[in-house]
Amino acid sequence: MAFLIRQTLLYAVPLMIVALAGVFAERSGVINLALEGMMIFGAYIGVVCMNVMVSLGWFDAVKASGNMWSMQWYVLAAMAVSAMAGCLFSMLLAFAAISLKADQTIGGTALNMMAPALVLFLVRVTAKQNILQLSSGDSATWFMVKKAMWGFEKSYKLSVMGEAFLNKVYLTTYFCILLFVVMAVILYKTRFGLRLRSCGENPQASASLGIDVIRMRYIGVMISGALAGLGGCVFAISTANCSANGEVSGFGFLALAVMIFGNWKPLPIALGAILFGLFKCIAASYSTLDVNGDGYFALANLGLNANFYRMLPYLITLIVLAFTSRSSRAPKAEGIPYDPSMR
Repeated sequence: MAFLIRQTLLYAVPLMIVALAGVFAERSGVINLALEGMMIFGAYIGVVCMNVMVSLGWFDAVKASGNMWSMQWYVLAAMAVSAMAGCLFSMLLAFAAISLKADQTIGGTALNMMAPALVLFLVRVTAKQNILQLSSGDSATWFMVKKAMWGFEKSYKLSVMGEAFLNKVYLTTYFCILLFVVMAVILYKTRFGLRLRSCGENPQASASLGIDVIRMRYIGVMISGALAGLGGCVFAISTANCSANGEVSGFGFLALAVMIFGNWKPLPIALGAILFGLFKCIAASYSTLDVNGDGYFALANLGLNANFYRMLPYLITLIVLAFTSRSSRAPKAEGIPYDPSMR
């Protein structure tokens, strides 16, 4: 059970933070289909940042000192760099959609096609292969928090909850949960959030109250890009073992589905992310999944084809969206270019 909880959070957290990224853009009135591309770019920049730190000897210095908690500061630094990279990448969408008034769906699709090609090109140029990995060690070696770091002996047996939340975990999970709460409060409980959401509902009315709609939409897309880039870095660190190869297992598209399922609201988005994270966990580890700890692997013993489990998260996505899409209500001005002359 501890493994199931831990792995579900591992998959759910990137979905959750990237789905919230989509909310910021779409609540401001800009459709952001480029979440996948922004995640891919953020993941690549995060791995590059980690490799630079390895080459400078920073990781080895921390390991020699024995204080592995210091490593988490480097993780946060890589996440910050990825967030800035995602923010810059999102400016392509913002400029096309807001300034040029281009079709936002086509713009987002174009970025989704450009990002993996660009990343693969950069990986081939820098690493001379199709995947960029850490030059020394891996995610578990450098960034995983184990019970020994909390002062427990290796032989000490934690409770189920202790194992789930304190052993073999990544602090990126809890940082992103905290960030999700903070950003949700900013969006729904502050004056800035109210102004941003008003630009996605009725930009003309917002402009009549003195709100700079174009500026707010740019900010919304930039925050969206920053969160998506950060989500890509978290995916690379916790799920992809600190590697970048031009794809993020469709997490960006799954995040879009989570956003629609959650009706552009934080709490339903969090619940939806946990649901999809659960099935993603099942798809990745069905053969070794022992829920009760009794040594019986129920899913593996069903004898189903492995491809069925791999497509399960996406199948569940289609089923859930089919039943919930009618009740979903997107922002009224979403996807409509702002025209100051309209009333």
